[in-house]
Amino acid sequence: MKICQCYALSCRLVSHKLIQRSIMSSSAMQVKAEKAAEDLKTNPFYEKYSKKISVLQETSPEEFLHRLETREKKKLPMKENSRSQYSSLLEPKKQLTDEVKNEDESLNKIMKIELIDNKDADEIAKIWNDYHRTKDAISAIIPGEVYEEMNLNAKKYPTFLLPIPRSQGYEFIVCQFFYNTVHFTPLLNYQVHKENAPECLKITHYTEFKDSKGIILMKGEFQKNVINVQEAQCLANQLQLYYSQKDADRLKLLEQFTTKPNEFKHMDLIKQIETYNMMK
Repeated sequence: MKICQCYALSCRLVSHKLIQRSIMSSSAMQVKAEKAAEDLKTNPFYEKYSKKISVLQETSPEEFLHRLETREKKKLPMKENSRSQYSSLLEPKKQLTDEVKNEDESLNKIMKIELIDNKDADEIAKIWNDYHRTKDAISAIIPGEVYEEMNLNAKKYPTFLLPIPRSQGYEFIVCQFFYNTVHFTPLLNYQVHKENAPECLKITHYTEFKDSKGIILMKGEFQKNVINVQEAQCLANQLQLYYSQKDADRLKLLEQFTTKPNEFKHMDLIKQIETYNMMK
C-alpha cells in the first residue's frame, strides 16, 4: 500500500514538474515572440499586417516564431567579397569642404569644353549621354530653369530621405546637397557618420553650359556593390520630383522633414514612390 502511495505521489510530482516546465516554456516562448514582434515594427509594411501578426502571436507563438525563422532562412547570405567591399562604406568619407567642391565642379576634367562649345544643346546632350553609357554611372541633361528650381529648394531643404525598393521592403537613403553635388548614403551609415557618411551615389551638376546653352550636365556615380543602375536612376528621378517640381504634397514632405520632424512619416515617402512606380 505504501509503495502504491509513493508511486502515486511520485507521478503527481513528475506531472507537476512537467506542467511547470510547460508553463515556463510557454512563457519564454511568449517573451521571445513579443521581442520578435517588436523588431518587426521597423518593417514599413508592419502597420498593414499588424492585426494578423498580433492574432498569430497571441494564439500560437510557436507558429509565429517558426514563420519568422523560415523567412530569415530564405534570405540569401551575403557573399564574402561583397561583405568586404561593403565594409569600406562604413568608413567616414572626406569632410565636405570648399576644397572638395573645387575637385568636383570642373567639367574640363571630363571633356574639353572648347571642343564642344560650338555645338548646340542637343548635340552636347548626345555626346554626354553616349560618353556615360558604358560606365558605372547615370547621366542626364537638365534644363536650366529646372535646375534653378532644384537649387532654390536645396537651399531650404539641404537634407532629405528617399526610399528605394528592396526584396524585403524598402531601404531609406539620405541625400545631402553640397554646392553643385548631391551625396546619397544609406540611412544606417548616416546615423553613424552624419554629414561625413560614406556615399553610395554622388550626383554632380555641371553648369558650364547653363547660360550659353540653357542646359545642365548631370552625372551620377554609384557604388555598384551597394546599389545598381536602376536604383541609382530611381534616386535621381525622386530627387527631380521632390526638388524640381512644384507639387504641394512633396513640398509638404520636404517642409515636414526639415522643420516639423514630429509630423514626418516615412510611409508617406513609400506611398509617393509606389504611386509613380519609378522602378519600371
